[in-house]
Amino acid sequence: MKSSRLLAFLLLILCGGCHSGATLPDISRIELRVHIRRFDEDLFRVDSDQVSSGLRKLGKQYPVFLPVYLSQIMNYGAYSDTSRVLDQELQVFLKATEIMALEDTVKRHFPNLNTEESQLGLAFRYTKYYIPSFHPPQCVAFISALSNYGAVTVDTILGIGLDMFLGPAYPYYAKVSDPYPHYAIRQFAPQYITADCMKVIEQQLFPSALAGKPLIWQMIDKGKQLYFLDRVMPGAPDSIKIGYTGTQLAWCHFNEQMIWQYFIQNNLLYTTDMQETRHYVGEGPSTNGMPAGSPGNIGSWIGWQIVRAYMYRKPHTTLLQLMNLTDYQRILDVSRYRPG
Repeated sequence: MKSSRLLAFLLLILCGGCHSGATLPDISRIELRVHIRRFDEDLFRVDSDQVSSGLRKLGKQYPVFLPVYLSQIMNYGAYSDTSRVLDQELQVFLKATEIMALEDTVKRHFPNLNTEESQLGLAFRYTKYYIPSFHPPQCVAFISALSNYGAVTVDTILGIGLDMFLGPAYPYYAKVSDPYPHYAIRQFAPQYITADCMKVIEQQLFPSALAGKPLIWQMIDKGKQLYFLDRVMPGAPDSIKIGYTGTQLAWCHFNEQMIWQYFIQNNLLYTTDMQETRHYVGEGPSTNGMPAGSPGNIGSWIGWQIVRAYMYRKPHTTLLQLMNLTDYQRILDVSRYRPG
């Protein structure tokens, strides 16, 4: 038994946590193409000495996204194409040496977005298959001066912050005024773009309001989000979906029974203490109280396994039915989740 578990452990490391889900549906008849508009490039075409007229032109090109970009992403205040204060702030931004260097770096890393358009197109087609009412968003690329906006949804628009996907070797992630931790920087790479985009789309389609609810509810809700990625990104490894390394993912599988027992023995499943729950369903370098090697966000990983077990026992449940199911206790009970 130990040797077989060790073999499985090693295989998981080698494959990076690949998950073979249900038989893939035929999406060949779903015609859908994705084009990502380069707002980042259009913004830097604005003459920094003619910001007011440049903003008016940009506003016509991006009537929905521009006001949100300036007011919420860049925190320049309410948008107005006649605001002198806004003109001055944007002029400083466009002329800043470090911002111009960032834009050049983004253009070098992403001279085109053909790969991202192809991957998002495939994910959108799967989403349309499972959720017929889904209307693919318009896609817009931008930079936020490393402000941690990787993917955002704004009405019918999906915004992609390319400066948050320059790769873990990009030095300035660790040099900003509030440096990003290593476990986060590791995920600032192009291969995470589609997963990050589909996560915010899932949140827009199925908004959750479980703050203050039992931890197990939150775990299962996070598991539903990850299961959504199973279905709409069937070719992606589990490590990309949850943001673990292959070694961390293998650790979770190898120690799954111990992890579950930890939650039970410490009476954590039904705790509503927000300070406590965030340790288990939020990003982090590791999980407090668990052995070395444990990744953060481990409650979400357990929730994922519970949802997979539920869908295994309820194979005729559609993805839409699952995502609309909010009886978390029923999901837990029906799953009969008992690792070991």
